[in-house]
Amino acid sequence: MYRAIRVPPERGEEMKERAKAGNFLDSTRKIRKIQTDGGIFLEIPLTETTGEKVGDFPVIEQEKPELLEKPKFLKEYLKGSFSEAEMEQLPSGWHVLGDIIIVSIPETLDDKKDLIANALLTMYPKCKSVVRDLGIEGQFRQPKRELLVGATTETIHKEHGCLFKQDVTKVMYSKGNLDERKRMSKLGQGELVVDMFAGIGYFSIPMAVHARPKKIFSIEINPESFAYLRENIRLNRVEDIITPVLGDCSEVTPEGVADRVLMGYVGITHHYLEPGIKALKKSGGILHYHETVPENLAGTRPEERVRKAAGTLGKKVEVLGTRRIKKYSPGVLHVVLDARIFE
Repeated sequence: MYRAIRVPPERGEEMKERAKAGNFLDSTRKIRKIQTDGGIFLEIPLTETTGEKVGDFPVIEQEKPELLEKPKFLKEYLKGSFSEAEMEQLPSGWHVLGDIIIVSIPETLDDKKDLIANALLTMYPKCKSVVRDLGIEGQFRQPKRELLVGATTETIHKEHGCLFKQDVTKVMYSKGNLDERKRMSKLGQGELVVDMFAGIGYFSIPMAVHARPKKIFSIEINPESFAYLRENIRLNRVEDIITPVLGDCSEVTPEGVADRVLMGYVGITHHYLEPGIKALKKSGGILHYHETVPENLAGTRPEERVRKAAGTLGKKVEVLGTRRIKKYSPGVLHVVLDARIFE
């Protein structure tokens, strides 16, 4: 039995990403566009492990599935060009943003990095560039990356019905935060929202496109990220909702206006808790506070920091929940604490 869900075209990207995230997208079959009496639909192929429904869509038995040629492993493309020891050091994973492949290559394979890059382009013919990831640096957590093959490092990545234009050598985009971006896209309807550390619009854009808040003030200090934030606001046609603000959150965050505040940065976010809490209305509001924290402290430290900052301002805290976003590094988690702040 070939299982699939049939979805409207405008839900296709969202449901494909959901199937990917849940590890039940069948990558051996094509996503088909079909015409029925009810209109045009996409059929997204699913594995046998899927339940009876995915979101709002029942799982069906797909007729006449279109099979894809089974993708080859990188090692198969490079067989004969690498020694056995080198083959063991080849990257086993990479990620694709828009039409750019981002890959980590060990220093021991420096002299063969171009061979690896060209092999990846052969595997992904729709991509136009391969970029080597060398880590993160600086106050703005900018990526260190090297263009290996191709002419450009700028791309437009589509996710959950939203467009994110970016230069992958200048701004970070974590695919590990996908579920949190989707969650934010369901919150804030009719509210006034302040998005501190907005970046290129990671949370502001999905929220504006899908939840339609009354207003979002999106604050970003990095001029390069800010330029892409403005471009993404235009690309997604949410100029009437998002007001971009260039500056330091400690200086330009408005006070007493927000129903909801997003603090989607990690590392030094706790230093900005007081401006974040002050941004909420006097009557109270919701704070989404992100933190990287040792695994054994994940259940206590974020809450303690929020309570301490709120107490300093004479505010009370009701913790609504703590969510794990992803593993940040060995023994360290990226979590988000949701809390209602009130007097």
